[in-house]
Amino acid sequence: MNFVLIGIAAFILIQMAIGFIVSRLIKTEDDYLLAGRRLGVPLATFSIFATWFGAESCIGSAGAAYDEGLGGVSSDPFGYALCIFIVGVLFATKFWNMKLTTIADFVRLRYSRKAERLCAVLMIPSSFFWTAAQIRAFGTILSSTTEITLALAIGVATGVVIVYTAFGGMLADVITDFIQGCIIIVGLVLLFIPVISEPNSFDHISKTISLHTQHNSSSLLTTAEHWLIPICGSIFAQELISRVLSSRSGNVARTSSLIASGMYVLVGMIPLSIGLIGARLIPGIDNSEQILPAMAHQYLSPEMYILFSGAIISSILSTVDSTLLAISGLTSHNILLPLKPTITETQKVKIERSVVVIGGLSASLLAFYADGVYQLVKDASSFGSAGIFIIIFFGMYTKAGNERSAIAALLGGALWWIVAYYIVEFEYSYISSLLFSSLLFYTTHFYKSKVSVDNIK
Repeated sequence: MNFVLIGIAAFILIQMAIGFIVSRLIKTEDDYLLAGRRLGVPLATFSIFATWFGAESCIGSAGAAYDEGLGGVSSDPFGYALCIFIVGVLFATKFWNMKLTTIADFVRLRYSRKAERLCAVLMIPSSFFWTAAQIRAFGTILSSTTEITLALAIGVATGVVIVYTAFGGMLADVITDFIQGCIIIVGLVLLFIPVISEPNSFDHISKTISLHTQHNSSSLLTTAEHWLIPICGSIFAQELISRVLSSRSGNVARTSSLIASGMYVLVGMIPLSIGLIGARLIPGIDNSEQILPAMAHQYLSPEMYILFSGAIISSILSTVDSTLLAISGLTSHNILLPLKPTITETQKVKIERSVVVIGGLSASLLAFYADGVYQLVKDASSFGSAGIFIIIFFGMYTKAGNERSAIAALLGGALWWIVAYYIVEFEYSYISSLLFSSLLFYTTHFYKSKVSVDNIK
């Protein structure tokens, strides 16, 4: 009898049950996309943490530390934690006070409806890549712990996340995030205790760091490229901002973001440390991303391994349900619903649920044909985000810019990154796209704005 499979199945059924129960509380678009704007600090904090702490935060950072030491883990956990911290300090209260539904609403208020729609169109692929990455990771775990094929496992994974996200919306999302966040922490701590208790474990960490530091000759620009992708690429992600907007006050939004950033660093240090220690204890692994499961197999009992597997699955589910809601919010609220402004709240929710289903099914196709998880995640943080960062950051803190400059920065930044990254294979594609977006934004800002900057006050 496969007890790991039984444990996974039980965990999945609990998630689906929560979605069905919560669905009865959903009456309006705010209920579905923002949990009625009534989250307190505990739920908001755990939801922000669990949403960002995906499979790559566990498996990817451990593998990067195994291969490259601390030099390989600048983005996760440190870059993403800093991203969440900046949102808490600079933006959480401001966004909440504006009563936005999505981050693209800010672009409409500050610039125009056209800029809003373009912003949403550029943000949707990012969430789409994230969804596909997490679905594939979920399917890979199901396939490796059972006898079913990867294709069938991806199908099962897709069905699970679509069902409880479509029914329960944001409220089901944050409740399951709280459960999943607790399981993530417990599962990683259970593995960390026996690993760190190994003789000379701190010496292993020091030697791995020292070894890779001697061979790390990254330039300042390369380091900046690695840091700016998670920070500028994710700071205005709908998955993060939706938690801010779902809080019951601006102070709750700010406090939750700051606490979540600290949690992210503390918990993120666990797989990082395991990767550093594993480089000395289990050298020569062909696929470094297998170091975390390999250490779990070696140090955990079968019962504890079930809980650890639940922690990894929790990290996946807590991300993928958020990305599906982000796709739904941006597609429905910012693109489809403005075409029919007179429809009822019930009809809005039906449309948003339909988009969740369509988005999940489409992402599963990408997950099936993709070569792996982590390139999808990297592309998700980079695609189109340079222009989005420029127009929102400067739109909030300066009076420069109008519809034309916003559209120029959005299109120019996205096209520059695509050409620089995929065609030219330029090493600093993201930094250069930020600079190009800034140039376009400021060279066109002298045109008279159609929308007053006072709209965002």
